[in-house]
Amino acid sequence: MDRAQKEKVVEELGQIFESSGVVVVARYEGMTVAQMQDLRAKMRDVGGSVRVAKNTLAKIALEGKPCESMAKLLTGMTVLAYSEDPVAAAKVAEAYAKTNDKFDILGGAMGKDALDKAGVKAVAAMPSREELIAQIASCIGAPASNIAGAIGAPASNIAGILKTLEEREAA
Repeated sequence: MDRAQKEKVVEELGQIFESSGVVVVARYEGMTVAQMQDLRAKMRDVGGSVRVAKNTLAKIALEGKPCESMAKLLTGMTVLAYSEDPVAAAKVAEAYAKTNDKFDILGGAMGKDALDKAGVKAVAAMPSREELIAQIASCIGAPASNIAGAIGAPASNIAGILKTLEEREAA
């Protein structure tokens, strides 16, 4: 790899560190190509990506970034899993680590905050953006439904009374 290619990789990694909601660093020593492809596919399904890069280039890319403190995690055979959604990559990485003992989560970063292994696990336990939107929508929709029911209830009661009166007169 010549100097121009290295500079390009450092620039790409710098953009990843700046624009991602979460970055997870993990060891992948001993994983097969098929296992890595499976991880990439699962990450793609949630809008995330997986990147293997030289640790020295990743450390250079981290210089001056808010999450610079995660540079200490970049030793040995490491892989970066990242996504714009602040929890998607952490959820996939945590789930994948449970099924593959060769994938060991070391930590990561969420914005400017460095995360240890427990921190990544805590982020993975958080609801995703879609789940939060669904929860908010149901909270907003429930009062509207109650109001509609309350407005319609008196009319329904009046109709019931009129029907009862008609039945009495007819009898």
